Amino acid sequence: MSIKSTLVTAAIGSSEKETAVGGAVAIVGATISTFLGGWDAPLKLLIFCMIVDYATGFLGAVKRNKVNSDVMFWGGIRKIVVLVVIGLAVLCDQMVGNETPVFRTLALYFYIGREGLSIVENLGVLGVPMPAFFKQMMEQLQEKGAAK
Repeated sequence: MSIKSTLVTAAIGSSEKETAVGGAVAIVGATISTFLGGWDAPLKLLIFCMIVDYATGFLGAVKRNKVNSDVMFWGGIRKIVVLVVIGLAVLCDQMVGNETPVFRTLALYFYIGREGLSIVENLGVLGVPMPAFFKQMMEQLQEKGAAK
């Protein structure tokens, strides 16, 4: 097999089925990326935080012996809804003619912050050592939440 045929096979697949699936995945990925306003650093960070939050949440549930498929399912649904909100923010930016994505940026940073807090909580459940100011901040947030 020559280098040229190896490169072609790697690029488009070795069969029609593989090529069709690869093409379909590319089209779906490009469509979702466009709906979410492009594949930039803030969106990558949000997706990464979502994955880490889901994984650390699962590990925390395993540690506490509280794994619940219903909770995991709805956690995944919530993450999909967050992405829908990001898409809605993109549409709002387009509607008002913003050249810079103001609503999208606000939504992304808000959800990155929420995912980050959830990751810190999950790491606490897992017993990962954290700086004292993180622990104090989390205790204050928990107290404010309990007061409502």
